[in-house]
Amino acid sequence: MKMKKILYKFFLYIAVVLIFVWCVFPFYWAVISSLKPDKDLFELNPSLFPKRITFENYIKVFTERPFHINIWNSIVVSGITTILSLAIGSLAGYAIARFKFKGKVVVMSLILAVSMFPQVSILGSLFVILRKLKLINTYAGLILPYVSMTLPLTTWILQNFFRELPREVEESAAIDGCSKLRTLWSIVLPMAAPGLVATGLLTFISAWNEFLYALTFMQRPNKYTVPVAIALFKGASQYEIPWGQIMAAAVIVTTPLVILVLIFQKKIIAGLSAGSVKG
Repeated sequence: MKMKKILYKFFLYIAVVLIFVWCVFPFYWAVISSLKPDKDLFELNPSLFPKRITFENYIKVFTERPFHINIWNSIVVSGITTILSLAIGSLAGYAIARFKFKGKVVVMSLILAVSMFPQVSILGSLFVILRKLKLINTYAGLILPYVSMTLPLTTWILQNFFRELPREVEESAAIDGCSKLRTLWSIVLPMAAPGLVATGLLTFISAWNEFLYALTFMQRPNKYTVPVAIALFKGASQYEIPWGQIMAAAVIVTTPLVILVLIFQKKIIAGLSAGSVKG
């Protein structure tokens, strides 16, 4: 039995190491590629460690391109999308978790059904609507589709979390004269902080990484979000792809997300696991 346990732990650790390397290696490769000179990127036998380190690619990203504007566009769009999704999703999730009404199962089924629609299937209709509303190349023209895209997930996660919160605290607040909205704002939301953090980060990352809507609805370089700007990086000629700058830009926009996830990982796990265990 001891030998079986030792072998089990050994293979388990090996599997964890392999999964870790599989997940981290693409980011590591992007980092070392961003630090290499352009000539070293096209070697027949590329090395796992840069022979020469240069920050030229990072400098060019900001000096030769309006990448700081693209980052600002992504921050504004993703931030406002997250705030609106959390605000609306909190109300919807709380209503579904606490109120009894006919058709609750139908409502939840519709929420899931909406989240399963492929983006490309409604892209043309959205473009026509936004063009008639004169919202093409505007923040609002991107935020509204993003909210409709992220709201089903936000509502679903938050209603699961609200359902696990004790009702006794809300009943005590009602006895003291608090309205439902006051109870939600002053009592329920502070208690649901892990769920809000987890949902907010997932929503922010989803909006930050979205490409198809941003490419279609933002058609001016100064309105591009980060994924579109990186995808449309151009070299000195039409036949040249600036891989070093692309890697540098990818590292710049990925690192803050990784840091946020590491900082809030406990709340993310608590929020996503809400409702999975009862008793």
